[in-house]
Amino acid sequence: MVFDVMFLRSCSLAVRAPVQTLLRSTVRSISTSRTTGKDPDEEEKLDLDVWKTVMKTQALPESQSDPSPSALDVNRELVEMWHQAGKLVPQNITDEQLQDLAALTTKSAKKKFLKFLAIKEAHKISKKEKRENKPKPERNTDGEERELRNTFLMKFWSGSMDRLQNWRAAQAMRFGQPLVYDMSYERHMTRREMENAVSQLMETEGFNRRSPDPFHLHFCGLTPGGAYHSELLKRYGAETWERMLITDTASQPVDMFRREDLVYLTADSHTVLRQFDHRKVYVVGAIVDRSIQSGISLANAKRLQLATARLPLDEHLDWDSGAKNLTLDQMMRILSTVKDTGDWKTALEFVPKRKHCGFHQMRTGKTQSVRNEFAAPKNKTDGHKRERKTWWEEEG
Repeated sequence: MVFDVMFLRSCSLAVRAPVQTLLRSTVRSISTSRTTGKDPDEEEKLDLDVWKTVMKTQALPESQSDPSPSALDVNRELVEMWHQAGKLVPQNITDEQLQDLAALTTKSAKKKFLKFLAIKEAHKISKKEKRENKPKPERNTDGEERELRNTFLMKFWSGSMDRLQNWRAAQAMRFGQPLVYDMSYERHMTRREMENAVSQLMETEGFNRRSPDPFHLHFCGLTPGGAYHSELLKRYGAETWERMLITDTASQPVDMFRREDLVYLTADSHTVLRQFDHRKVYVVGAIVDRSIQSGISLANAKRLQLATARLPLDEHLDWDSGAKNLTLDQMMRILSTVKDTGDWKTALEFVPKRKHCGFHQMRTGKTQSVRNEFAAPKNKTDGHKRERKTWWEEEG
């Protein structure tokens, strides 16, 4: 009996010892947490947050290594898909054209732009084929071109002609009459109209350089890095553009010349340019407007407080239909001819024949000749009637 009681007491002591140690450990942990002011669960959460940030930093380079496709790649795939579908798209397209395509928002605009590029590419290919198929000059057995023999004429090389024309243009820059092209119309034109305007300006510069007495060309309002400047650099090339014998500036015409000497040529003016004045500086708006927005150049001239004038088209031509807007190269040809000859009739020959029915004097001469032709048979028949009447009376 005593033995059993002692056995039970020893078992109870053995059970109490681990419980007391467990309680002491928990109390110790609680006391340490209270002294530090942190929760052990919070420590585990902090460790988990650190682990997440570390994993994110490790996963970031992997995500950057596989970027999303750019707009150029997307539009390049679109062009390739439309090409496979049989639509009219260019076979070769540049990154600059892809950027212009990406700037378009609607599907119809993209189709029109790609169709324009395809037609332009087809024209270039056809010109290249014609150039290649052009018969080449005969060559000798040595491989040299056959030259003219037994002639007293000396061959005039194209390089000599270029030097002569450049010399005239250089003289015009110092002593010639200025002619200003106002280039401040970039925001009024689309990209296609801008390209057409640059093409006309290139024709203008070429005709002026070949003229016997060229103008001193000024491109005023040409913003460096703008649409006009970028397109001109693209067409001419940076090296050729730097050697051009023209004056290009970002200043306005009123900053380059006296306001009293400037005359702005616009089709909307009420003043007629009846006589070309060699002391004036004429200003032409460098704009190609297919939508015919009237009054843009006139408003610009009024803003600059300049005198305006228009070409005497109604005074010399029987205008048929359409607006009286001429291209930039046509304006150059007209002004250069009237400067050299002083005859508006000769100068206005450069106006397209589809826009008018001829000169007023020519038209009145034609009508008079037609009336005489119709009047002649009447007199002739009247004479026959009189002769028959006289013969009948004599016979009777």
